[in-house]
Amino acid sequence: MLSLFQRKRVPPTAGTPPASATETPKGSMRPESAASLLATPRRQKLLEHIWQRTSLSRQQFATLYLAPLERYAELVQQFPASENHHHAYPGGMLDHGLEIVAYALKLRQSYLLPAGVTPEAQAAQAEAWTAGTAYAALLHDIGKIAVDLHVEHADGSVWHPWHGPLRKPYRFRYRKEREYRLHSAATGLLFARVLDRDIFDWLSGYPDLWAALLYVLAGQYEHADMLGELVMQADQASVAQELGGDPSRALAAPKHALQRKLLDGLRYLLKEECKLNQPGPADGWLTQDALWLVSKTVSDKLRAHLLSQGIDGIPASNTAVFNVLQDHGIVQPTPDGKAIWKAVVTSDAGWSHAFTFLKVSPAMIWDAADRPAPFAGRVQVEEEQAGPTPQAPAVADGPRMEGIEAVIVSTAPIAFAGTDTGVAALLDLLGDTAPPAAREIPACPVSEAEPPPSVEPPSQLSLEPFQDPGVPSGGHFMVWLRKSIQMRKLVINDAKALVHTVAGTTYLVSPGVFQRYAQEYLQVAALARQEKLEGWQWVQKRFEKLGQHRKQPSGLNIWTCEVTGPRKSRRLHGYLLASPDVLFREPPPDNPYLRLLNEAANRDDAAL
Repeated sequence: MLSLFQRKRVPPTAGTPPASATETPKGSMRPESAASLLATPRRQKLLEHIWQRTSLSRQQFATLYLAPLERYAELVQQFPASENHHHAYPGGMLDHGLEIVAYALKLRQSYLLPAGVTPEAQAAQAEAWTAGTAYAALLHDIGKIAVDLHVEHADGSVWHPWHGPLRKPYRFRYRKEREYRLHSAATGLLFARVLDRDIFDWLSGYPDLWAALLYVLAGQYEHADMLGELVMQADQASVAQELGGDPSRALAAPKHALQRKLLDGLRYLLKEECKLNQPGPADGWLTQDALWLVSKTVSDKLRAHLLSQGIDGIPASNTAVFNVLQDHGIVQPTPDGKAIWKAVVTSDAGWSHAFTFLKVSPAMIWDAADRPAPFAGRVQVEEEQAGPTPQAPAVADGPRMEGIEAVIVSTAPIAFAGTDTGVAALLDLLGDTAPPAAREIPACPVSEAEPPPSVEPPSQLSLEPFQDPGVPSGGHFMVWLRKSIQMRKLVINDAKALVHTVAGTTYLVSPGVFQRYAQEYLQVAALARQEKLEGWQWVQKRFEKLGQHRKQPSGLNIWTCEVTGPRKSRRLHGYLLASPDVLFREPPPDNPYLRLLNEAANRDDAAL
């Protein structure tokens, strides 16, 4: 891959200048250079947004993204994306191409790809899958210019896109006899005009990605798995935005995609972490007819596992998790339609305990040949839930819950995919909504004396796979933060993002970023209880002791940022890092919607 960045990038128009305006006959259009086509403020904002969704330097971005986008722009020129539907105006195909790439990369951040491999393998392939997602989105409709349009030069000679970019004045019309969907098959004629052989060599080294990309480019989305879903969702979001609809609905993860994640998470936990069929406390019990999982214990572990995998849209409370599991048909409801069962587990050794459970069909977790032996004791459902029909014995695990209310555990809010206000930030770039407004969080200064700032140079962002020591600490929090940003588990400079770039450095929103860490590492709760603190407060204190944040002249740790928009402004509270190099090799530009408020400004506000 490094060889891609060492090549000198040749501008797409080198050696063949476009025709001048004076040479354009009446009724024809003058071909433009890529630089001219992409120079509009809106398209420049989209390009900036696309760059911020990658983890690349400007030089790397120019090779992997900007060069293909420029070649695409020169091919599609001022063609519409459709005759009478979406983006049906001159330049609509280029706008649609940029929008769908931006939306696809937004969606891609919620997934670790490819699925089913180790975290180390996912980290090693992350940038290839991000680029592959962008290419699949960009090229999915390019076949239209080959089969839907008739393009000719001013002298009457026909132009075909496989001839290369237009160099002479041209005019076009839609073919009346065109066949719908033929453009998907025609994509193969043109994608080599946008992606060069070095990119092909690079992508072909990742067999899963290569296969999925080829299926998308052939229009066979049903065989492209998650890559196909990302492109279809991004396409729907771009179309919805253009037609005045709600792109957030199109960006919402398909129901079966979330169902698959929940099921995969449960299967992983039952294989690697959960204890089943113990003669004493356990995570669950398997009977002949059902798998009984202790509701709170398993839900906590499932949420933590999915968050650690970088999956967004996970409900913020166990109660919501129960509802989602029931809505997706993963857990079986009680006779009165609820997700939670109450049952008593009794072992052959005489141990007995009552629990609250989730009831799951064993066939959803194991194949018949892999199914473990059933529990030797019994699980008895409480009579009020048994209903008129006898129920199979039920099992639950974990320590005794004091009523069903004990299952509800409040955590930091995490947006569902369908209501993710991060979409608003992208729509801002499309000129459709106000700039994002961040949630105001009260400052939480820590009164204990602070050590002097560390004189150690900040650690650099590493591209090595994340070797998670699993021991919560201030240092581990910073490692987690760097890796989460690198792997796009944490989005920066987005609506409700927990990390922003402000005043030339990095800004951590408090307490949100510490709550997110505590959610992923359940050990934090136990450590915090020993000091009679909330989990996020324990993490915050360990972070402060590192001395890697910048204090105000008065000695306060917390800085205030104002989030501004055309109709309202709000404030955030958080920490400024002494240097952005702690988290970024090449810091992104400052978030234009955030402004750091200094103490003088705060005093003036108070006086007013």
